[in-house]
Amino acid sequence: MSPPIKNIYYMLSYAFYSLNFKEYKKVASEEFDNIYELFSELLIIALNKQIKQGLYRDYIEVDETTSSIRGKINITESINELNFINKKLNCIYDEFSVNSDLNKIIKTTLTILLKAPITKIQRRGIKNILLYFRDVDTLDTNSINWQIRYDRNNQDYRMIIGICNLTLKGLLQSEKKGEKKLMEFLDNQLMNRLYEKFILNYYRKEHKYLKAYSPQIEWQLDDDFSEMLPRMQTDITLEYEDKILIIDAKYYSNTTQSYFDTRTIHSHNLYQIFTYVKNKEVEVDNEVSGMLLYARTREEIQPDHDYSMSGNRISVKTLDLNQDFEMIKNQLDSIVEDYLKA
Repeated sequence: MSPPIKNIYYMLSYAFYSLNFKEYKKVASEEFDNIYELFSELLIIALNKQIKQGLYRDYIEVDETTSSIRGKINITESINELNFINKKLNCIYDEFSVNSDLNKIIKTTLTILLKAPITKIQRRGIKNILLYFRDVDTLDTNSINWQIRYDRNNQDYRMIIGICNLTLKGLLQSEKKGEKKLMEFLDNQLMNRLYEKFILNYYRKEHKYLKAYSPQIEWQLDDDFSEMLPRMQTDITLEYEDKILIIDAKYYSNTTQSYFDTRTIHSHNLYQIFTYVKNKEVEVDNEVSGMLLYARTREEIQPDHDYSMSGNRISVKTLDLNQDFEMIKNQLDSIVEDYLKA
């Protein structure tokens, strides 16, 4: 079950701090018919702001046959093509260009969004922005490398590329009569990442007195042999005074699994959070609890349980993303009160 579009905006505003700038405040009061309108609006605002600052440029390798020598001459290629007869040589050189990989991702996203059900005003806004990308190539959406390293020169692009990632992967395509039709919605894997990041950054922003982070937990071994052991990477870890709460955020189509017509908690999720808690408890001298926090679905049975396991509190809860956002905040706040301050 997908959350209301406005709640997705609120989740994004916590996941990407730059969405809290004044330029984006009006988005919170607008109504959108679909997720594409929201993403289009965010990208239009962000890119108009970026264009005023200047588009990111990078050194791009250019392979060109030219009459003027630049960079390194490719002798083999020049001879093979007999370019020297026409007084031309094949040269390879670096050019400081706007045709960077980041800008290619943006142009590809904008081009595809023009095919989505967005408003006429947004369509016009995107076309105006594309004028500044006339010298930028588009990419095959299946070959985009999302492993991007950000530095001080391209840091402003982090949120923009994040929205592009959600947009391109959310616009699932299917073939019908030779034409590609845009399908909705964001898949569970994407929503799970957004869900995790939203919860972590919510606690970082709204409960600054907490230590909210996502550390790795070390295996508490009887010797030093750890070869092939999986990494224990937490989604959200909250620390306050002498208490620690480890939260595993889960965005699934089904919050429970069926076993001989009996609904149970996903076993691997429960084993995982229990393992995290027990290993963390040995690592630190604190009271450690664990929680599986599922995004609520339409299932009739929703888990809402507390268990006492080997001296630790292990809980399984659901967070209803379809309610008013103030209610979502209240539930997240109550977790702090109940698990870390009680």
